[in-house]
Amino acid sequence: MNGTRPVIVVGSGPTGLLLAGDLAAAGVSVTLVEKRPHRISNLSRAFAVHARTLEQLDARGLADELEAVGQPLERLGLFGRLTVDLGALPSRFNHLLVVPQYEVEKVLERRAVKAGVEFRYETEVTGLAQRAGGGADPDDGVSVEVRGPDGETATLRAAYVVGADGMRSTVREAIGLPFPGRSVIRSVVLADVTLAEPPETLLTVNAVGDAFAFLAPFGDGYHRVIGWHRGRNVPDSEPLDLDEIKEITRLALGRDFGMRDARWMSRFHSDERQAPAYRVGRVFLAGDAAHVHTPAGGQGMNTGLQDAANLSWKLAAVLHGHAGPELLDTYQAERHPVGRSVLRSSGGLVRLAMAKRPWTLALRAGITTVLDHVGPARRRAAGQVTGIGYRYPAPRGAHRLTGTRVPDVALAGSGRLYEALRGGRFVLITPEPPQESTPEATDRLAVERWASGRRTAVLVRPDGHVAWAADGADPAETEAAVAAHVG
Repeated sequence: MNGTRPVIVVGSGPTGLLLAGDLAAAGVSVTLVEKRPHRISNLSRAFAVHARTLEQLDARGLADELEAVGQPLERLGLFGRLTVDLGALPSRFNHLLVVPQYEVEKVLERRAVKAGVEFRYETEVTGLAQRAGGGADPDDGVSVEVRGPDGETATLRAAYVVGADGMRSTVREAIGLPFPGRSVIRSVVLADVTLAEPPETLLTVNAVGDAFAFLAPFGDGYHRVIGWHRGRNVPDSEPLDLDEIKEITRLALGRDFGMRDARWMSRFHSDERQAPAYRVGRVFLAGDAAHVHTPAGGQGMNTGLQDAANLSWKLAAVLHGHAGPELLDTYQAERHPVGRSVLRSSGGLVRLAMAKRPWTLALRAGITTVLDHVGPARRRAAGQVTGIGYRYPAPRGAHRLTGTRVPDVALAGSGRLYEALRGGRFVLITPEPPQESTPEATDRLAVERWASGRRTAVLVRPDGHVAWAADGADPAETEAAVAAHVG
Protein backbone atom coordinates (compact mmCIF):
# COMPACT_ATOMS: atom_id res chain seq x y z
CA MET A 1 0.00 0.00 0.00
CA ASN A 2 1.49 3.29 -1.15
CA GLY A 3 1.28 6.32 1.17
CA THR A 4 -0.62 7.11 4.34
CA ARG A 5 -1.83 10.60 5.24
CA PRO A 6 -4.55 12.21 7.36
CA VAL A 7 -6.50 13.77 4.44
CA ILE A 8 -6.76 13.34 0.69
CA VAL A 9 -8.56 16.10 -1.21
CA VAL A 10 -9.73 15.20 -4.72
CA GLY A 11 -10.01 18.13 -7.13
CA SER A 12 -7.88 21.28 -7.46
CA GLY A 13 -10.57 23.83 -8.22
CA PRO A 14 -11.14 26.73 -5.82
CA THR A 15 -12.93 24.54 -3.24
CA GLY A 16 -10.22 21.90 -3.12
CA LEU A 17 -7.41 24.45 -3.06
CA LEU A 18 -8.89 26.41 -0.15
CA LEU A 19 -9.61 23.26 1.84
CA ALA A 20 -6.18 21.72 1.26
CA GLY A 21 -4.45 25.01 2.03
CA ASP A 22 -6.37 25.41 5.28
CA LEU A 23 -5.50 21.91 6.44
CA ALA A 24 -1.81 22.25 5.60
CA ALA A 25 -1.67 25.65 7.31
CA ALA A 26 -3.16 23.98 10.41
CA GLY A 27 -0.37 21.39 10.42
CA VAL A 28 -2.34 18.56 8.81
CA SER A 29 -0.55 16.52 6.17
CA VAL A 30 -2.74 16.62 3.06
CA THR A 31 -2.46 15.30 -0.48
CA LEU A 32 -4.39 16.94 -3.31
CA VAL A 33 -5.18 14.62 -6.23
CA GLU A 34 -6.11 16.15 -9.60
CA LYS A 35 -6.63 14.27 -12.87
CA ARG A 36 -5.81 17.31 -15.03
CA PRO A 37 -2.28 18.52 -15.76
CA HIS A 38 -0.86 21.32 -13.65
CA ARG A 39 -2.41 24.27 -15.43
CA ILE A 40 -4.74 27.00 -14.19
CA SER A 41 -7.06 27.56 -17.13
CA ASN A 42 -8.54 30.93 -18.04
CA LEU A 43 -11.57 29.12 -19.44
CA SER A 44 -13.52 29.46 -16.21
CA ARG A 45 -17.18 30.30 -15.79
CA ALA A 46 -17.10 32.09 -12.43
CA PHE A 47 -16.60 35.83 -12.34
CA ALA A 48 -18.13 37.00 -9.08
CA VAL A 49 -16.64 36.91 -5.60
CA HIS A 50 -19.25 37.89 -3.04
CA ALA A 51 -18.87 39.65 0.30
CA ARG A 52 -18.96 36.54 2.49
CA THR A 53 -16.31 34.80 0.40
CA LEU A 54 -14.12 37.91 0.54
CA GLU A 55 -14.46 37.85 4.32
CA GLN A 56 -13.31 34.23 4.38
CA LEU A 57 -10.38 35.09 2.13
CA ASP A 58 -9.58 38.08 4.36
CA ALA A 59 -9.30 35.67 7.31
CA ARG A 60 -6.51 34.02 5.30
CA GLY A 61 -4.79 37.26 4.27
CA LEU A 62 -5.80 36.85 0.60
CA ALA A 63 -8.67 39.26 0.00
CA ASP A 64 -6.63 42.41 -0.56
CA GLU A 65 -4.59 40.68 -3.28
CA LEU A 66 -7.75 39.84 -5.19
CA GLU A 67 -9.20 43.29 -4.59
CA ALA A 68 -6.10 44.70 -6.32
CA VAL A 69 -6.74 42.76 -9.55
CA GLY A 70 -10.56 42.71 -9.55
CA GLN A 71 -13.12 45.43 -10.15
CA PRO A 72 -15.72 46.25 -7.48
CA LEU A 73 -19.37 46.54 -8.40
CA GLU A 74 -21.56 48.31 -5.85
CA ARG A 75 -24.91 47.88 -7.57
CA LEU A 76 -26.62 44.88 -9.11
CA GLY A 77 -29.37 45.24 -11.68
CA LEU A 78 -32.21 42.72 -11.78
CA PHE A 79 -35.00 42.31 -14.33
CA GLY A 80 -34.19 45.65 -15.96
CA ARG A 81 -36.00 47.58 -13.22
CA LEU A 82 -34.53 46.76 -9.83
CA THR A 83 -31.16 47.93 -8.52
CA VAL A 84 -29.69 46.32 -5.42
CA ASP A 85 -27.27 48.65 -3.63
CA LEU A 86 -24.47 46.51 -2.20
CA GLY A 87 -22.89 49.58 -0.64
CA ALA A 88 -25.32 49.13 2.25
CA LEU A 89 -24.02 45.63 3.11
CA PRO A 90 -22.77 45.33 6.72
CA SER A 91 -19.37 44.14 5.55
CA ARG A 92 -15.93 45.55 4.90
CA PHE A 93 -16.51 44.21 1.39
CA ASN A 94 -19.73 46.05 0.55
CA HIS A 95 -19.55 45.20 -3.14
CA LEU A 96 -19.34 42.37 -5.63
CA LEU A 97 -15.79 41.79 -6.85
CA VAL A 98 -15.66 41.04 -10.56
CA VAL A 99 -12.58 38.85 -10.95
CA PRO A 100 -12.10 35.69 -13.06
CA GLN A 101 -12.00 32.36 -11.27
CA TYR A 102 -8.42 31.73 -12.43
CA GLU A 103 -7.22 34.70 -10.36
CA VAL A 104 -8.86 33.17 -7.29
CA GLU A 105 -7.21 29.83 -8.06
CA LYS A 106 -3.79 31.49 -8.44
CA VAL A 107 -3.78 32.95 -4.93
CA LEU A 108 -5.24 29.78 -3.39
CA GLU A 109 -2.72 27.52 -5.13
CA ARG A 110 0.21 29.73 -4.09
CA ARG A 111 -0.97 29.59 -0.48
CA ALA A 112 -1.45 25.80 -0.62
CA VAL A 113 2.03 25.26 -2.05
CA LYS A 114 3.59 27.50 0.60
CA ALA A 115 1.71 25.63 3.35
CA GLY A 116 3.12 22.31 2.18
CA VAL A 117 0.26 20.59 0.33
CA GLU A 118 1.43 17.57 -1.67
CA PHE A 119 0.07 17.92 -5.21
CA ARG A 120 -0.45 14.90 -7.47
CA TYR A 121 -1.48 16.13 -10.91
CA GLU A 122 -2.48 13.85 -13.81
CA THR A 123 -3.64 11.39 -11.17
CA GLU A 124 -7.14 10.01 -11.52
CA VAL A 125 -9.20 8.40 -8.77
CA THR A 126 -10.47 5.04 -10.04
CA GLY A 127 -11.94 3.59 -6.85
CA LEU A 128 -12.50 4.16 -3.17
CA ALA A 129 -13.26 1.98 -0.16
CA GLN A 130 -13.56 2.79 3.51
CA ARG A 131 -13.62 0.86 6.74
CA ALA A 132 -15.86 1.91 9.64
CA GLY A 133 -17.76 5.15 9.74
CA GLY A 134 -15.56 7.75 11.32
CA GLY A 135 -14.77 6.63 14.83
CA ALA A 136 -11.52 7.11 16.72
CA ASP A 137 -10.06 3.69 15.86
CA PRO A 138 -6.71 4.29 14.10
CA ASP A 139 -7.39 1.30 11.86
CA ASP A 140 -10.40 3.08 10.39
CA GLY A 141 -9.68 4.85 7.14
CA VAL A 142 -10.19 5.24 3.42
CA SER A 143 -8.30 3.52 0.62
CA VAL A 144 -8.17 5.45 -2.65
CA GLU A 145 -7.22 3.71 -5.89
CA VAL A 146 -5.50 6.06 -8.34
CA ARG A 147 -3.96 5.91 -11.81
CA GLY A 148 -0.95 8.15 -12.40
CA PRO A 149 0.30 10.01 -15.49
CA ASP A 150 2.12 6.98 -16.88
CA GLY A 151 -0.81 4.65 -16.34
CA GLU A 152 0.63 3.11 -13.18
CA THR A 153 -1.83 2.32 -10.39
CA ALA A 154 -1.42 2.82 -6.67
CA THR A 155 -3.42 2.74 -3.45
CA LEU A 156 -3.35 5.79 -1.22
CA ARG A 157 -4.65 5.62 2.33
CA ALA A 158 -6.07 8.43 4.43
CA ALA A 159 -8.07 9.02 7.57
CA TYR A 160 -10.49 11.23 5.62
CA VAL A 161 -11.20 12.02 1.97
CA VAL A 162 -12.91 15.11 0.58
CA GLY A 163 -14.38 15.00 -2.91
CA ALA A 164 -14.14 18.47 -4.45
CA ASP A 165 -14.03 16.99 -7.93
CA GLY A 166 -16.95 18.73 -9.57
CA MET A 167 -20.35 17.88 -10.92
CA ARG A 168 -19.24 14.51 -12.32
CA SER A 169 -17.58 13.59 -9.03
CA THR A 170 -15.88 10.21 -9.01
CA VAL A 171 -15.80 10.36 -5.21
CA ARG A 172 -19.54 10.87 -4.99
CA GLU A 173 -20.19 7.94 -7.29
CA ALA A 174 -17.74 5.75 -5.36
CA ILE A 175 -19.62 6.24 -2.09
CA GLY A 176 -22.93 5.50 -3.78
CA LEU A 177 -24.61 8.87 -3.42
CA PRO A 178 -27.17 9.89 -6.04
CA PHE A 179 -27.23 13.40 -7.50
CA PRO A 180 -30.93 14.09 -7.97
CA GLY A 181 -32.12 17.05 -9.96
CA ARG A 182 -32.53 18.08 -13.57
CA SER A 183 -31.19 20.18 -16.40
CA VAL A 184 -32.76 23.62 -16.18
CA ILE A 185 -31.21 25.46 -19.11
CA ARG A 186 -29.94 23.70 -22.21
CA SER A 187 -27.59 25.00 -24.87
CA VAL A 188 -26.00 27.85 -22.96
CA VAL A 189 -23.23 29.38 -25.09
CA LEU A 190 -19.93 30.76 -23.84
CA ALA A 191 -17.19 32.69 -25.61
CA ASP A 192 -14.16 34.82 -24.83
CA VAL A 193 -14.12 37.75 -27.24
CA THR A 194 -12.73 41.23 -27.76
CA LEU A 195 -15.21 44.06 -28.16
CA ALA A 196 -14.93 46.98 -30.56
CA GLU A 197 -17.41 48.92 -28.40
CA PRO A 198 -16.94 48.17 -24.68
CA PRO A 199 -20.17 48.33 -22.66
CA GLU A 200 -20.93 51.26 -20.39
CA THR A 201 -21.28 49.10 -17.28
CA LEU A 202 -18.90 46.64 -15.63
CA LEU A 203 -21.39 43.77 -15.80
CA THR A 204 -23.94 43.84 -18.61
CA VAL A 205 -26.88 41.49 -18.32
CA ASN A 206 -30.41 41.42 -19.65
CA ALA A 207 -33.18 39.15 -20.90
CA VAL A 208 -35.60 40.09 -23.66
CA GLY A 209 -38.23 37.70 -24.91
CA ASP A 210 -36.53 34.36 -25.49
CA ALA A 211 -32.95 35.63 -25.25
CA PHE A 212 -30.57 36.17 -22.32
CA ALA A 213 -26.99 37.52 -22.41
CA PHE A 214 -24.29 38.44 -19.92
CA LEU A 215 -20.97 40.24 -20.47
CA ALA A 216 -18.08 40.52 -18.00
CA PRO A 217 -14.45 41.63 -18.43
CA PHE A 218 -11.45 39.36 -17.93
CA GLY A 219 -9.14 42.32 -17.33
CA ASP A 220 -6.80 41.31 -20.18
CA GLY A 221 -8.73 42.93 -23.04
CA TYR A 222 -11.15 40.03 -23.44
CA HIS A 223 -14.75 39.71 -22.27
CA ARG A 224 -16.65 36.57 -21.38
CA VAL A 225 -20.08 36.41 -22.99
CA ILE A 226 -22.72 33.97 -21.78
CA GLY A 227 -25.90 33.63 -23.80
CA TRP A 228 -29.01 31.52 -24.08
CA HIS A 229 -31.98 31.40 -26.44
CA ARG A 230 -35.09 29.53 -25.43
CA GLY A 231 -35.73 28.36 -29.00
CA ARG A 232 -32.22 27.01 -29.55
CA ASN A 233 -32.39 23.75 -27.59
CA VAL A 234 -29.57 21.63 -29.03
CA PRO A 235 -27.05 19.13 -27.59
CA ASP A 236 -23.79 20.36 -26.06
CA SER A 237 -21.95 18.74 -28.97
CA GLU A 238 -23.69 20.91 -31.58
CA PRO A 239 -21.16 23.14 -33.45
CA LEU A 240 -21.04 26.76 -32.30
CA ASP A 241 -19.89 29.84 -34.18
CA LEU A 242 -19.53 33.49 -33.31
CA ASP A 243 -22.54 34.49 -35.42
CA GLU A 244 -24.89 32.55 -33.12
CA ILE A 245 -23.42 34.26 -30.05
CA LYS A 246 -23.71 37.68 -31.69
CA GLU A 247 -27.34 37.07 -32.58
CA ILE A 248 -28.29 36.08 -29.04
CA THR A 249 -26.44 39.10 -27.65
CA ARG A 250 -28.20 41.49 -30.04
CA LEU A 251 -31.59 40.08 -29.09
CA ALA A 252 -30.92 40.35 -25.35
CA LEU A 253 -28.76 43.47 -25.12
CA GLY A 254 -29.72 45.37 -28.26
CA ARG A 255 -26.28 45.15 -29.89
CA ASP A 256 -23.30 42.81 -30.10
CA PHE A 257 -20.65 45.43 -29.15
CA GLY A 258 -18.57 44.51 -32.20
CA MET A 259 -17.59 41.05 -30.93
CA ARG A 260 -14.59 39.53 -32.68
CA ASP A 261 -11.44 37.43 -32.21
CA ALA A 262 -13.05 34.63 -30.19
CA ARG A 263 -10.24 32.70 -28.52
CA TRP A 264 -12.61 30.08 -27.14
CA MET A 265 -16.25 29.06 -27.55
CA SER A 266 -18.32 26.33 -25.92
CA ARG A 267 -21.85 25.12 -25.40
CA PHE A 268 -23.09 23.58 -22.14
CA HIS A 269 -26.22 22.95 -20.09
CA SER A 270 -27.00 24.13 -16.57
CA ASP A 271 -28.27 21.70 -13.95
CA GLU A 272 -29.88 22.00 -10.54
CA ARG A 273 -28.74 19.08 -8.38
CA GLN A 274 -27.83 18.37 -4.77
CA ALA A 275 -26.50 15.27 -3.08
CA PRO A 276 -28.78 14.09 -0.24
CA ALA A 277 -25.79 13.92 2.12
CA TYR A 278 -22.45 15.70 2.19
CA ARG A 279 -20.84 12.94 4.24
CA VAL A 280 -20.72 9.16 4.15
CA GLY A 281 -18.49 7.80 6.91
CA ARG A 282 -15.06 9.30 6.45
CA VAL A 283 -15.74 10.76 3.00
CA PHE A 284 -17.07 14.29 2.46
CA LEU A 285 -18.32 16.22 -0.55
CA ALA A 286 -17.83 19.94 -1.13
CA GLY A 287 -18.48 22.43 -3.92
CA ASP A 288 -19.91 21.21 -7.21
CA ALA A 289 -19.49 17.59 -6.12
CA ALA A 290 -22.19 18.29 -3.53
CA HIS A 291 -24.40 20.83 -5.33
CA VAL A 292 -24.74 22.50 -8.71
CA HIS A 293 -27.14 25.23 -9.75
CA THR A 294 -27.72 27.86 -12.40
CA PRO A 295 -25.12 30.64 -12.72
CA ALA A 296 -27.68 33.30 -11.74
CA GLY A 297 -26.36 35.45 -8.91
CA GLY A 298 -22.82 34.12 -9.32
CA GLN A 299 -23.12 31.89 -6.26
CA GLY A 300 -21.52 28.62 -7.43
CA MET A 301 -17.82 29.14 -6.69
CA ASN A 302 -18.71 31.19 -3.62
CA THR A 303 -20.83 28.44 -2.08
CA GLY A 304 -18.07 25.89 -2.64
CA LEU A 305 -15.44 28.10 -1.01
CA GLN A 306 -17.70 28.58 1.98
CA ASP A 307 -18.19 24.79 2.19
CA ALA A 308 -14.42 24.44 2.40
CA ALA A 309 -14.10 27.14 5.07
CA ASN A 310 -16.72 25.35 7.17
CA LEU A 311 -15.17 21.89 6.88
CA SER A 312 -11.44 22.59 7.09
CA TRP A 313 -11.21 23.80 10.68
CA LYS A 314 -13.41 20.94 11.86
CA LEU A 315 -11.25 18.30 10.21
CA ALA A 316 -8.13 19.91 11.67
CA ALA A 317 -9.64 20.03 15.16
CA VAL A 318 -10.63 16.35 15.06
CA LEU A 319 -7.33 15.19 13.60
CA HIS A 320 -5.35 17.11 16.23
CA GLY A 321 -7.51 15.68 19.02
CA HIS A 322 -9.05 19.01 20.02
CA ALA A 323 -12.59 17.85 19.23
CA GLY A 324 -14.48 14.57 18.95
CA PRO A 325 -15.54 13.08 15.60
CA GLU A 326 -19.11 14.24 16.25
CA LEU A 327 -18.01 17.78 15.30
CA LEU A 328 -17.82 16.58 11.71
CA ASP A 329 -21.56 15.87 11.71
CA THR A 330 -22.18 19.63 11.89
CA TYR A 331 -20.82 20.05 8.35
CA GLN A 332 -23.94 18.38 6.95
CA ALA A 333 -26.25 20.17 9.39
CA GLU A 334 -24.83 23.59 8.53
CA ARG A 335 -23.95 23.46 4.85
CA HIS A 336 -26.65 21.23 3.30
CA PRO A 337 -29.46 23.75 4.05
CA VAL A 338 -27.33 26.55 2.58
CA GLY A 339 -26.81 24.54 -0.61
CA ARG A 340 -30.54 23.92 -0.84
CA SER A 341 -31.25 27.62 -0.38
CA VAL A 342 -28.77 28.61 -3.10
CA LEU A 343 -30.36 26.06 -5.42
CA ARG A 344 -33.76 27.66 -4.91
CA SER A 345 -32.67 31.29 -5.10
CA SER A 346 -30.48 30.92 -8.21
CA GLY A 347 -33.14 28.88 -9.95
CA GLY A 348 -35.77 31.42 -9.01
CA LEU A 349 -33.70 34.25 -10.47
CA VAL A 350 -33.37 32.43 -13.80
CA ARG A 351 -37.07 31.62 -13.99
CA LEU A 352 -38.06 35.20 -13.19
CA ALA A 353 -35.51 36.65 -15.61
CA MET A 354 -36.89 34.49 -18.41
CA ALA A 355 -40.55 34.98 -17.47
CA LYS A 356 -42.82 34.96 -20.53
CA ARG A 357 -46.32 33.92 -19.50
CA PRO A 358 -48.62 36.61 -18.09
CA TRP A 359 -48.76 35.13 -14.59
CA THR A 360 -44.97 34.79 -14.35
CA LEU A 361 -44.51 38.34 -15.61
CA ALA A 362 -46.99 39.53 -12.98
CA LEU A 363 -45.14 37.57 -10.29
CA ARG A 364 -41.84 39.14 -11.34
CA ALA A 365 -43.37 42.60 -11.28
CA GLY A 366 -44.75 41.95 -7.80
CA ILE A 367 -41.44 40.67 -6.44
CA THR A 368 -39.60 43.61 -7.99
CA THR A 369 -42.01 46.05 -6.36
CA VAL A 370 -41.61 44.43 -2.94
CA LEU A 371 -37.81 44.40 -3.15
CA ASP A 372 -37.77 47.97 -4.42
CA HIS A 373 -39.93 49.35 -1.60
CA VAL A 374 -39.56 47.02 1.39
CA GLY A 375 -36.15 47.43 3.03
CA PRO A 376 -36.11 44.20 5.09
CA ALA A 377 -37.02 42.09 2.04
CA ARG A 378 -34.31 43.76 -0.02
CA ARG A 379 -31.71 43.27 2.71
CA ARG A 380 -32.66 39.62 3.09
CA ALA A 381 -32.33 39.03 -0.66
CA ALA A 382 -28.93 40.75 -0.70
CA GLY A 383 -27.85 38.70 2.31
CA GLN A 384 -28.73 35.45 0.54
CA VAL A 385 -27.00 36.29 -2.73
CA THR A 386 -23.84 37.64 -1.05
CA GLY A 387 -23.74 34.90 1.61
CA ILE A 388 -23.61 37.24 4.61
CA GLY A 389 -27.21 36.54 5.58
CA TYR A 390 -26.83 32.87 6.46
CA ARG A 391 -26.70 31.64 10.02
CA TYR A 392 -26.15 28.11 11.27
CA PRO A 393 -28.45 26.14 13.60
CA ALA A 394 -27.89 26.69 17.32
CA PRO A 395 -28.59 24.34 20.25
CA ARG A 396 -31.81 24.87 22.17
CA GLY A 397 -31.37 27.56 24.81
CA ALA A 398 -28.23 29.03 23.20
CA HIS A 399 -27.59 32.77 23.09
CA ARG A 400 -29.36 34.56 20.23
CA LEU A 401 -26.03 35.24 18.50
CA THR A 402 -24.95 31.59 18.36
CA GLY A 403 -24.53 30.44 14.78
CA THR A 404 -24.60 33.93 13.27
CA ARG A 405 -21.91 35.32 11.03
CA VAL A 406 -19.84 38.00 12.74
CA PRO A 407 -18.94 41.09 10.70
CA ASP A 408 -15.40 42.49 10.73
CA VAL A 409 -15.83 44.30 14.03
CA ALA A 410 -13.25 46.68 15.45
CA LEU A 411 -11.15 45.40 18.34
CA ALA A 412 -9.29 47.32 21.03
CA GLY A 413 -5.84 48.43 19.93
CA SER A 414 -6.88 49.28 16.33
CA GLY A 415 -7.27 45.63 15.34
CA ARG A 416 -10.15 43.96 13.53
CA LEU A 417 -11.74 40.54 13.78
CA TYR A 418 -10.78 38.99 10.45
CA GLU A 419 -7.13 39.80 11.02
CA ALA A 420 -7.37 38.10 14.41
CA LEU A 421 -8.91 35.02 12.75
CA ARG A 422 -5.84 34.45 10.62
CA GLY A 423 -4.04 31.24 11.38
CA GLY A 424 -7.26 29.26 11.78
CA ARG A 425 -7.80 30.38 15.38
CA PHE A 426 -10.87 30.92 17.50
CA VAL A 427 -11.23 34.49 18.72
CA LEU A 428 -12.66 35.29 22.15
CA ILE A 429 -13.92 38.87 22.32
CA THR A 430 -14.46 40.10 25.88
CA PRO A 431 -15.73 43.38 27.30
CA GLU A 432 -13.42 46.27 28.15
CA PRO A 433 -11.83 46.28 30.72
CA PRO A 434 -10.85 42.59 30.61
CA GLN A 435 -12.57 40.17 32.93
CA GLU A 436 -10.67 38.55 35.73
CA SER A 437 -9.36 35.08 34.85
CA THR A 438 -9.85 35.65 31.12
CA PRO A 439 -8.48 32.60 29.25
CA GLU A 440 -4.98 33.08 27.90
CA ALA A 441 -4.22 33.29 24.21
CA THR A 442 -2.76 30.15 22.60
CA ASP A 443 -1.91 29.05 19.08
CA ARG A 444 -5.58 28.06 18.75
CA LEU A 445 -7.18 31.03 20.56
CA ALA A 446 -6.79 34.77 20.20
CA VAL A 447 -8.17 36.84 23.10
CA GLU A 448 -9.36 40.32 22.15
CA ARG A 449 -11.53 43.10 23.57
CA TRP A 450 -14.27 45.12 21.97
CA ALA A 451 -13.21 48.55 20.78
CA SER A 452 -16.69 49.68 21.80
CA GLY A 453 -18.29 49.42 25.23
CA ARG A 454 -20.13 46.22 24.38
CA ARG A 455 -20.66 43.90 27.36
CA THR A 456 -21.29 40.62 25.53
CA ALA A 457 -18.59 37.94 25.53
CA VAL A 458 -18.41 36.20 22.14
CA LEU A 459 -16.37 33.18 21.04
CA VAL A 460 -15.93 33.29 17.26
CA ARG A 461 -15.16 30.12 15.33
CA PRO A 462 -12.34 30.03 12.74
CA ASP A 463 -14.95 30.43 9.99
CA GLY A 464 -16.30 33.66 11.47
CA HIS A 465 -19.52 32.29 13.02
CA VAL A 466 -20.40 32.53 16.70
CA ALA A 467 -19.67 29.35 18.67
CA TRP A 468 -20.85 30.74 22.02
CA ALA A 469 -21.94 34.05 23.48
CA ALA A 470 -23.20 35.38 26.81
CA ASP A 471 -24.32 38.72 28.17
CA GLY A 472 -22.33 39.53 31.27
CA ALA A 473 -20.77 36.06 31.43
CA ASP A 474 -18.74 35.31 34.54
CA PRO A 475 -15.14 34.11 34.15
CA ALA A 476 -15.97 30.49 34.99
CA GLU A 477 -18.65 30.35 32.30
CA THR A 478 -16.30 31.86 29.74
CA GLU A 479 -13.51 29.41 30.64
CA ALA A 480 -15.91 26.49 30.33
CA ALA A 481 -17.09 27.66 26.92
CA VAL A 482 -13.55 28.02 25.64
CA ALA A 483 -12.62 24.57 26.95
CA ALA A 484 -15.68 23.01 25.33
CA HIS A 485 -15.19 24.56 21.91
CA VAL A 486 -11.48 25.17 21.54
CA GLY A 487 -10.24 22.12 23.43
